[in-house]
Amino acid sequence: MVQPALDLPFDAEAMIPGLRAWVECESPTFDAAAVNRMMALAARDLALLGARVETIPGRMGFGDCVRASFPHPRAHEPGILVMGHLDTVHPVGTLAPLPFRRDGNRLYGPGVYDMKGGNYIAVEAIRQLIRAGIATSRPVTVLLTSDEEVGSPSTRDLIEAEAARHAVVLVPEPARPDGGVVTGRYAIARFNLRAIGKPSHAGARLADGRSAIREMCRQVVAIEAMTSDDVTYSVGVIQGGQWVNCVATFCDAESLSMAKRQEDLDQAVEKMLALRPTGNDVQLVVTRGVTRPVWEPDERVMALYGTARRVAQAIGFDINHQSAGGGSDGNFTGAMGIPTLDGLGVQGAGGHTLEEHLLVESLVPRAKLLAGLLQVA
Repeated sequence: MVQPALDLPFDAEAMIPGLRAWVECESPTFDAAAVNRMMALAARDLALLGARVETIPGRMGFGDCVRASFPHPRAHEPGILVMGHLDTVHPVGTLAPLPFRRDGNRLYGPGVYDMKGGNYIAVEAIRQLIRAGIATSRPVTVLLTSDEEVGSPSTRDLIEAEAARHAVVLVPEPARPDGGVVTGRYAIARFNLRAIGKPSHAGARLADGRSAIREMCRQVVAIEAMTSDDVTYSVGVIQGGQWVNCVATFCDAESLSMAKRQEDLDQAVEKMLALRPTGNDVQLVVTRGVTRPVWEPDERVMALYGTARRVAQAIGFDINHQSAGGGSDGNFTGAMGIPTLDGLGVQGAGGHTLEEHLLVESLVPRAKLLAGLLQVA
């Protein structure tokens, strides 16, 4: 019975000021102090709702995480884990070119779509349920993490340990473009590459050197040419050289591969680790980085989707489902076999760009969807 949750007085205009505070607290992954400021802001909001809030210290140079547990008559039973990240790809200072602003139905700002908006409406859903005295079907825990945008290298163990204590995982990552939800995620692997050349004076003795930058450029072209319908290969970071008048000794790059099937990603890993330098006078070192396992829906995931669809239809809209690329921490919990539903967050577009925005009209229906799921999942 979800009707009580659907009648809750959600108000998009009332949500926006609180969401603004979250968005204007910039929190790029690699700035642990900035992420911690964001975690403190979210922790306070959760504490005001009556949650028992714990700050889990960060590691590997990343920020802290926050776990908030809400009182429940059956607190000892496996519950619902609402899981999201508060780190963004936007460096501190992005508020200058991408200020928090509203343009009609669009609300702009760094991280507003991916995924502070989704996290915020999840907290708002809990707030409205508590105010109305509506019980959730299971105990609810909120886990907010600090390094998802770089593959969750420091938090995967925490995510998996927490998820193992729960019956259901809800992930308010952005909705699909049509408002659908995510019932599976493609597999993703990252790689670190280093080309090693031979230094020389670029002005006086250019021919004596062997450029690591040139070698890496050749590798980038070769790597991206391996992209097929089954696996994608892309190089998103490259850094090399120190002085323009020196032939570069070192050049570093980061590559990412994504596949719909685990076996295709495993083959991609073999190909990447088998890369060799283009000549005997340069070296190439490839190491495997963070990997997200493929998450394929099973009967329990589809049952959870069916529940969500019925909630959405009761609200007045419909949702489809699909497996998606991009990766999220739902990869981990879904691959563990824990019923996971992803893509429950806001609608919008422009994630990871200076056009990032959410659709204001999606705030209330998506918050109601989350509230309904918390009542019946």
